[in-house]
Amino acid sequence: MENYKHFKLAAYVHAYYVEKADEAAIQRAIDYYRHYVHLDKVYIENHRGLVDVPVEKLRSVKALFEKNGIETAGGITSTVLVNGERKPSYYDTFCYTDPAHRERYLQIVRDVASVFDEIILDDFFFTSCTCEKCIEAKGDRTWQQYRLDLMEDFAHVIVEEARRVHPGINFIVKYPNWYESYQECGYNPGKQKDIFDMVYTGTETRDPQYSQQHLQRYLSYSIIRLMENIAPGRNGGGWIDPFGSGHNMNFYLEQANMTVLAKAKELMLFNFEVMENTALLPALGHELARMDRMLAKLGNPVGVAAWEPFDGDGEDQLYNYLGMGGIAVEPSPYFAEGAEMVLLTESSAHDATAMEKLEKHLRRGGNAMVTNGFFRACYDKGMKELTSVRLTHRHVLADEYMISHYNYRNDHAFCKGHEKLLFEILSYKTNATSCNINLVAGENTLPLMTEDSYGKGRLFILNVPENYADLYKLPEAVWQGIAKYASMGQRVYMAGEGKHSLLCYDNNTYAIQSYQPFSDTVQVIVRGECKGLRDLETGAEYTQRIALPLPSHMMDATTTIPEPAEYSFPVQVGAGSLKFLELME
Repeated sequence: MENYKHFKLAAYVHAYYVEKADEAAIQRAIDYYRHYVHLDKVYIENHRGLVDVPVEKLRSVKALFEKNGIETAGGITSTVLVNGERKPSYYDTFCYTDPAHRERYLQIVRDVASVFDEIILDDFFFTSCTCEKCIEAKGDRTWQQYRLDLMEDFAHVIVEEARRVHPGINFIVKYPNWYESYQECGYNPGKQKDIFDMVYTGTETRDPQYSQQHLQRYLSYSIIRLMENIAPGRNGGGWIDPFGSGHNMNFYLEQANMTVLAKAKELMLFNFEVMENTALLPALGHELARMDRMLAKLGNPVGVAAWEPFDGDGEDQLYNYLGMGGIAVEPSPYFAEGAEMVLLTESSAHDATAMEKLEKHLRRGGNAMVTNGFFRACYDKGMKELTSVRLTHRHVLADEYMISHYNYRNDHAFCKGHEKLLFEILSYKTNATSCNINLVAGENTLPLMTEDSYGKGRLFILNVPENYADLYKLPEAVWQGIAKYASMGQRVYMAGEGKHSLLCYDNNTYAIQSYQPFSDTVQVIVRGECKGLRDLETGAEYTQRIALPLPSHMMDATTTIPEPAEYSFPVQVGAGSLKFLELME
């Protein structure tokens, strides 16, 4: 099996397996992997829960993998029972306040650092402990602040101990897929990125419907982009598992595809033993070979600059729901000052300088799309100075929509959804604010998306349904109206029913991922003249196009806002499939 040219493939060998497996069993597993994939590296775990693998066993397992030409590193899962005492914490994670727990952890680090040149922490390096020691140590701080401080401190402690045992060791912390909750459990990437040598990213999305995490499948792409922007060049890769996708193999393969399409350097399979005993490895081998071919043609990922500041809180996972509707997103903990369009959610409002940054961005000619969650959070912090939109604290059910962009006098569209959705009612003042997308509720229209001019820029307020999953029930015309402005500054945007993602790259190449159980047609809309689109795999060309309306001034207005001509190309996408396209200039 040839090696992959654009990423490495790794597997995590967890402690339960290392403890029980003999050399013959491990060799059989290695041989099985070789039939279907090229395995570059394994991370061999020395501790998990009640299991501690002896140093001698770690050395022998390490030697066996290296004999087979496979790189090795060590791993730790931060769960434990110390002195038979259960702590009040989820998953029995360590209590980093308790001296006995801290010393136990340091011994685990010393053991693994004595064997390997590199260590990764599985994503249990957090705390939710509320024991007496933690309550007393917390004092007047919030649990969030106490845990952030605690885990920042202990990160220094373990990294220093590992380097004392093994100077030059590479220490990696893996961050989980639940980025919106990091701060409540002490995950502190804003500080820890400068303590650990590298980060790693949990891209497990699984089944979004029957789980507690409300993870959307686009996250397997977006969280890699977030971590790349947190620690540029130091994000080791993305980590997937087969759990929660046993009834749908596509869920699993999507995790892998989206991870490497986000330009992860490495794909980690959890775990080595589980993958040997499933039907997933052959299918994964096929997809990885395909992704490797496609990655040779794709540039660097681009998308609307979504601001997700460190320790941000609110509208959990919202930009991933938007990503599932075709909005290409590039999340970052830093405000993208030079971007043509920025996307701000309630989480963005966590930054104390959010309104100052937004106001300056608009005045100098930048554009912004803010959600009703951001609008609400900053309502009395300066937001009312930028728009006539106001909160009413009322709600409405609606299933009819009117699209009426200010810059397009003749481009009115009416459409109806499949069911009534619940929205917040926002009010605005006519001719002080324009309502580009309206909810039609009886003999009344109410804002779904408004537009204001401020300085040299344009401000759009997006009124998101109360249940974010209802975004997938919006008609295609509504998605088109949102995407048109969310994608300002990009050459291409997409319109379709929900549950289609558009991945954009800076060399005019694109990928469309369908999450639908049926074949569908989406509209790929190109700004500016082009000959069409070409399928990067089959060579099929899409040249049939529709010229969309050009800007036209409203009534007695004398000008329009300049916008490039737009052309819509219909592209059929198969059920659950992934299509790669390039622009033909």
